[in-house]
Amino acid sequence: MSQPTYPRHYRDLDADPVVPETTGPIQPAPRAEPDPEPEEGPGMLGLLERVSSVLLPIGVALYAVLYVGIEQVYGIFNISPTQAGIDQAVLFGRLLLTVILLVVVAVPVAGAVVGLVWLLNLISRGLLHRGYTAMRRRPWLVGLIAGLWCGATYYGLAQVLVDVEVTVMVVAAVGLGVLAFLVPFRLMRRKPVGRAGMKLVVLGLTGIGLGFILIGSLIEGAIETQETGQVPETLVFVGFQDQWAVLQDKEKGEPLYEGRWMMLLGESSGVFAFYDCDKQETLLRPSESVVLTQVQLAPEREEGFTCGSLAAQ
Repeated sequence: MSQPTYPRHYRDLDADPVVPETTGPIQPAPRAEPDPEPEEGPGMLGLLERVSSVLLPIGVALYAVLYVGIEQVYGIFNISPTQAGIDQAVLFGRLLLTVILLVVVAVPVAGAVVGLVWLLNLISRGLLHRGYTAMRRRPWLVGLIAGLWCGATYYGLAQVLVDVEVTVMVVAAVGLGVLAFLVPFRLMRRKPVGRAGMKLVVLGLTGIGLGFILIGSLIEGAIETQETGQVPETLVFVGFQDQWAVLQDKEKGEPLYEGRWMMLLGESSGVFAFYDCDKQETLLRPSESVVLTQVQLAPEREEGFTCGSLAAQ
């Protein structure tokens, strides 16, 4: 019995499927990568690290410069801080309080500035943020701004050494920033280590500039105290004593220096340092031979008070 014949396309259905030949191992099909998760914020430790990286260079530079300022203040009265009983521990405590007060003032100011920038960016629909991003991509522009800022920090030093006008200082700051800082900052922007070093230099010079500005204020306050007997708030912030007393001889029990009020600058190694405001001179006297009477701390002064009115009644 003969087999039935079918059309060709029916016979092909019964044939074995053709498997293509492979020249290598079979590769698995690529798997779809999951969507990247959004990056988390820096966290509390990261935030503290960023804040400390800003405050630490400024604080260290400010402390070092203020130490020199304290020597300048007591130098107005022809004594050293050591003769007034101010050692390293006392000085550290006083200047630390000064730095803390500056931070207390700087924090709300910085918060207000951040809030204002955020509001302006919101009003401009992100224009400020886009401008800041575009500026960071231009190393020459960043180096120029940082250089001009570093040049401006020398204003405090110039005020302490010589009296310069604002116009002259602006020209000097621009020239110093362009000549001394522009090219180095541009080269430092190439690598992360260089950018960190640039940040350290800028913040350190900022602290030094603020310190010299405060030194100028402290020197002016010391001169005012020497001439009028009134201690300004700038000297009080760095721990300068506004303490007055009438001196009495310990053996005889009689008032010394005609019973005039004397400013107590301090005591060290059994020796008192006084300032006679009437005669504008500093006196050193052993503590064993003198008694302090009628001691007053930060006495209230009438308007227009000068050293000539300190004679005892």
